[in-house]
Amino acid sequence: MEVPIAPTQSQNEDGQRSAGDIKEEGWCNWWTRSSFEMLRTLEKRILSYIKTPYRGRFVDVGACVGEADKIWTIALNTESPNVPLVLLHGLGAGVALWVLNLDELARDRPVYAIDILGFGRSSRPKFETDALIVEKQLVKSIEHWRQEVNLKKMVLLGHSMGGFLAASYALSYPERLCHLILADPWGFPEKPKDFDSTVKIRFWVKPIIALSKMLNPLWVIRMAGPYGASLVDRFRADIVQKFSPIISDGTYISGYIHQCNAQNPTGEAAFHAMMKDFGWAKNPMIKRLVDLKPTVPITMLYGAQSWVMRTGPIDTLKLMRPDSYVKVQLIENAGHHIYADDAPTFNRLVNEACQAMEKEHNEQSKP
Repeated sequence: MEVPIAPTQSQNEDGQRSAGDIKEEGWCNWWTRSSFEMLRTLEKRILSYIKTPYRGRFVDVGACVGEADKIWTIALNTESPNVPLVLLHGLGAGVALWVLNLDELARDRPVYAIDILGFGRSSRPKFETDALIVEKQLVKSIEHWRQEVNLKKMVLLGHSMGGFLAASYALSYPERLCHLILADPWGFPEKPKDFDSTVKIRFWVKPIIALSKMLNPLWVIRMAGPYGASLVDRFRADIVQKFSPIISDGTYISGYIHQCNAQNPTGEAAFHAMMKDFGWAKNPMIKRLVDLKPTVPITMLYGAQSWVMRTGPIDTLKLMRPDSYVKVQLIENAGHHIYADDAPTFNRLVNEACQAMEKEHNEQSKP
């Protein structure tokens, strides 16, 4: 259920977008059937399946990229004194896709889930085109969000692209993290030089890869216009099916994914600027984490069936940080979407990581 909260400088009542954030709708909006109201409605329908009360608001992060950027945030169990867990989603997702996880993860601690700037219901400013500058803009927005929400310390969990950004945040602000959890993170290994010659790619996939080098990754959803949700239903029925344990009406999920990605794709453009042939980053994270403060503990969760497993070895970071806490765990029956493929195992491993962190924190706090 959603607990209404009084409007503040960072939000409008009932989570409505302020007039200054609503762009003039034109032909493109009509064709894609994009609607902030529909996105909001679908999000609320999906989150109605969680049992823990939550609060939603737009957090004003100032001029991070645009003139007055706002990050859509939901928060659960904020009264708990334990270290909060902050969730960063992957490409094309939003806060509602944590629906299988929120109740369990918020059982013993505060949980905050955000729509990363440029995605979901957050502001969609125009990012720079240089990979490192874009990355810094996104990390800056996360830090401004933390300051505005007034979190002194946090456990930061990122899935896929969110994992890449979480790691980049850790490099810039290690003092703010009690633990870094990377869930099937994108953009870590370098692309093998012989990858294109040794890996067989189906003939129909090749033109899609070629187009993705020139266009934003999810362009096909917008190109499909009013058929975008049906396209998700047909070609990514596997994603919709992952939520069937609690959501019987799959159109909520497909409609939500469609609406998340039918809007102005500035976040996608930011990802496109950072990516190299989709599966890799222009500035791979693995070689950069050598510089991460050794006291920052890291838990890495991978789906054993994930395509990420084929982009490079997963134990490299553990070997690179022999004097630091790095735990690598596989979820056997999961692919890339490990938070939904095997939600009970994912939730258990995340909670165990948080509990281990708190035990260590409490030991260090003893006189």
